[in-house]
Amino acid sequence: MSPKPLEIDLDYLRRVLLELLEIPSPSGRTDHVQQYVGERLSALGIAFTLTRRGALSACLPGPRATGADRAIVVHTDTIGGMVKRLKENGRLELKPIGTHSARFAEGAHVRIFTDDLERVITGQVLPLKASGHRYNEGVDLQGIGWEQVEVRVDEPVDGVAGLRALGIDAGDFVAFLPNPQITPGGYVKSRHLDDKAGVAAVLTAFKALVDAGVRPAVTAHLLITVTEEIGHGASHGLDPDVAEIVSVDAAVVAPGQQSREDTATLAMGDGVGPFDYHLTRNLASIAAEHGVRLVRDVFDYYRSDVAAAVEAGAHARVALLGFGVDATHGHERTHLDGLAQLTQLLCLYLQSELVFPEWDAEPEGDLADFPSLAVQPASEEGPREGPIGIAPS
Repeated sequence: MSPKPLEIDLDYLRRVLLELLEIPSPSGRTDHVQQYVGERLSALGIAFTLTRRGALSACLPGPRATGADRAIVVHTDTIGGMVKRLKENGRLELKPIGTHSARFAEGAHVRIFTDDLERVITGQVLPLKASGHRYNEGVDLQGIGWEQVEVRVDEPVDGVAGLRALGIDAGDFVAFLPNPQITPGGYVKSRHLDDKAGVAAVLTAFKALVDAGVRPAVTAHLLITVTEEIGHGASHGLDPDVAEIVSVDAAVVAPGQQSREDTATLAMGDGVGPFDYHLTRNLASIAAEHGVRLVRDVFDYYRSDVAAAVEAGAHARVALLGFGVDATHGHERTHLDGLAQLTQLLCLYLQSELVFPEWDAEPEGDLADFPSLAVQPASEEGPREGPIGIAPS
C-alpha cells in the first residue's frame, strides 16, 4: 500500500509540547521527562523499554517478521547548568551543560535542584555587574562568558555557609525555565524547543498511525535519548536490525541558512559530514510527491543523535529532519505550521518502504548486488581492471 497523508491531531501536538516544556530536563537529570513520555506511549498502546542509562526504546511492528527495520530518534534532554562553586557573596557560579552562550543565560529564571527532592530553590542568572546605578557604563563594558555571570538565589542568604544551609552544593543541577508562549499567529516561543518540539512532533506522528489503524511499512523503532546535548545521544539503545535512522531535531534558522520556521527541513550535511545520499533523497522525494513543504539545508556548527550512533558503530543509513528554529540554544522560536509539515512527512516516511529493502535486509553483501548504480550513475560494467570510469592503461 502506498503512503497516504494522515490526519494530524494538532491539539495533541500543542498540548504535549507545552507539557514537555514545563518539565525541566537538563542532560543528566531526565528521569521525570522520560516518565512523561512513557505515559504518553502507554496511552497510545505502544510498547517500550528503558536502557540502563534511561533512553527509551519503543516499537510499532510492521507486517514482516524478519528483515531490516528503521528508527526515528529524538532527545528529551536540554541545555542547562550545574553549580560549579558556592561564592562568598551568597551566589552561585555556573558550569554550562551542553553548548550554549552565557549571553542568552543572562536574565534567565532558574530552578536549582538540591538532593532534597521535596525542595526546589528558584533563582535568576545575572551578570556580575547587574546594576546600572552602581556601575554605569561598566554594565555595557563587561565581557560575555560563564565566568561573567552568577545565580542570584531567591532566599535570604549571604555567604557559602548560608548556601550550604539551604542544601545547595557543587554538582546540583540548574534548569533554565522555558517561559513557553504560543502566539495567535502560531509562533511558538520558548527555551528548549530543541528538542521538545521534535519529541512532540514524533509522538503526534506515531499517534496518527495508531488512530488511523495504519501499520508502518517496516517495523518502526522510536528511540528517545537523554544525552544528545552532551554528545552521547544515540550511542546506545538502537535495535541491531535497524537499517535506516532518521533523527528529528531543531533546524537552524539564521542568515545564510535555508531553513524556515513554517516548513520542515531536510539536512543534507552538518558539522560531522554529509548524511546518507540515498535516504536524504528518498525523504525529499516523499515530500515532493505528497506536497509537504520541505527545504534542504546544510549546517556548520551542528551535530545530532545520529552522529553518536554512527560513531558508536551503527551500520545504518542516517538522515536528519528538522523543524526550523530561530535563535537556536538562545531565545528560540518556531511555528506550528512547520511542526505540522514535519509530522506529516514522518507519517508518510513511516508508511514507505526502505530505500533498498532487499539489500538492507542483511548487514553486508556482494559488490555485484550493490544497488548504488541505480542512483549514482557510473559504468554499468562496474569495476574490473581499475576504478569505475577509468580505463585500464
